[in-house]
Amino acid sequence: MRHLYLNGAWQTSASSESIDVINPATEELIDRVPAGAPADVEAAVAAARAALPLWSGTAPAERGKILAAAAELIRERSDQIARIIATDMGAPYNLAMKVQTLMPAGVLASYAALAESYDFDTRRIGNSWILREPVGVVGAITPWNYPLHQVVCKVGPALAAGCTVVLKPSEVAPLAAFALAGVFDEVGLPPGVFNMVSGTGPVVGEAIATHPGVDMVSFTGSTRAGRRVASLAAETVKRVALELGGKSASVILPDADLTAAVKVTVANAFLNSGQTCSAWTRMIVHRDQYDDAVALAVQAAGKYTVGDPFDEGTRLGPLVSAAQRDRVVRYINRGEEEGARLVAGGTDRPLERGFYVEPTIFAGVEPGMTIEQEEIFGPVLAIIPYTRGEDEAVSIANGTPYGLAGAVWAGSENHAVSVARRLHTGQVAINGGQFNPLAPFGGYKQSGVGREMGEFGLEEYLEIKSLQL
Repeated sequence: MRHLYLNGAWQTSASSESIDVINPATEELIDRVPAGAPADVEAAVAAARAALPLWSGTAPAERGKILAAAAELIRERSDQIARIIATDMGAPYNLAMKVQTLMPAGVLASYAALAESYDFDTRRIGNSWILREPVGVVGAITPWNYPLHQVVCKVGPALAAGCTVVLKPSEVAPLAAFALAGVFDEVGLPPGVFNMVSGTGPVVGEAIATHPGVDMVSFTGSTRAGRRVASLAAETVKRVALELGGKSASVILPDADLTAAVKVTVANAFLNSGQTCSAWTRMIVHRDQYDDAVALAVQAAGKYTVGDPFDEGTRLGPLVSAAQRDRVVRYINRGEEEGARLVAGGTDRPLERGFYVEPTIFAGVEPGMTIEQEEIFGPVLAIIPYTRGEDEAVSIANGTPYGLAGAVWAGSENHAVSVARRLHTGQVAINGGQFNPLAPFGGYKQSGVGREMGEFGLEEYLEIKSLQL
C-alpha cells in the first residue's frame, strides 16, 4: 500500500485501512491507497502551518521557479502520468496525454509566470498602500474526473500566492495526485508546503473542512457535496471556493452553421465520456432545424468508438466506476420513462468487461424533464427544441439551477455575443471558441462560488490589506 505525503516525506497513515483502486476498463484491482484518518489531517495541517511563514516570505519569483521546475518535470513524465490516468480513471490515452496531463502542466507553468509578474504590493489609492497577502493554509478537495488538472487548478495558484496546502484527492482515481506529490518532492518544494492525505470525503474531507487551522477550503465536486463542505467550513468562518455541477446548454440559432454546431456540441458533450462538469449536455435548436440536428447528432455519435483506453481507435473510455455507470444507466431509464425518445445508445453494455455506457442521445426532450435538469455525468446528450425565437432559447438555457458553461452558435460573432450576454453562466463559447486555460473558470447559481485559473484564480488565494499612510 502507498503512503501519505506529509511534511516533505512519504509517511504511514495513522489508519490501517486502505482503499482499492480499480481499473474501470478491466474491473481489476491495480493499487491500494491509505484511507486516511483525522489524525493524518491533523499532522498535515500542523506541517502546513509550520511551513507557512517561510513559504509566504519567499520571494514570489522564487516560488515561481519551483513551480516552473515542477511543470517541466510533469512534461518530462507525461507518458507515465498519462498512462496512470488512463488506467485508474479510464480516459483514452490521447485524451489523458493532451488534456489530462499536458494541459495541467501548462496551467502550472502559467502560475509560475504569474508568481513573478503579478502585482502583489505596489498599488496605491490616495494615501493607502494596497497589499495582497496569502490567505494561509488551504485545504484542497478534488474530484476524480480530471485527477491531475483539478489538483493543479487549486495547488498551482495557492502555492504561487504563498499559501501552503493540504490536499485530499479523490479516492476513486487518486494515482495522478501521488505522481504530483512525487514531482513536488523532487523539485525541492520545502517540507510542509504541500501535503497530501488520501481518504474518503466523510472522514478526510470533513476533517479538512472543519479544521480551525485551515484558512480556506477549495472544493470541486457535486453541488450536494459542495453544500456540505460550505456548511462545515462556516463553523470556523473560513473562506470557501466551490466549483460544482453543471447542465450547460449549446444554443444553436437559425443562422448558425448547423453542421459545425452539432458536431462540436456532440464532441463537447462526450468529452471524457461525459464526465466533465462544463459539458454541453443540452443542445437547444430551433424546431425548423430540429430533425436535421437530431440526424447530424446521431451521425456524429456513431463515430465515438467505445473501447480500451489504450486502443488507438477508442474515442470513449469507460466511466470511472461501477457506481457511476449505474447512475448514468438510471438516468437513461428515467429519460425514457418521462417520454424522451432514445435515438442513439441506451443501457445495453457495449463490452463484457468494464464500466462502459454507449454514447447516448435523446430527442423529444422537454424543459423540466429530469434528464434536462439534472447533471448526469456520462455520455448523454439531450436535444431540446424551441419555436418562439431567441427569448425562448435563452429561457430554456437559463432554466436549470446551474450556470457553469455553455455555447452560442450564430451567423456572426456579434449575434452570438448578444445572446451569450443573456446566459446566466460563467463561460460561453462563441461559435466554437476554444477553451482558454488563462481565462477565469467558474459558475453562477448552484455551479459554485469563485473562479479558477489565470489571474482570477490566483486572487482567490489572496487576502487584501490596506495601509493608510
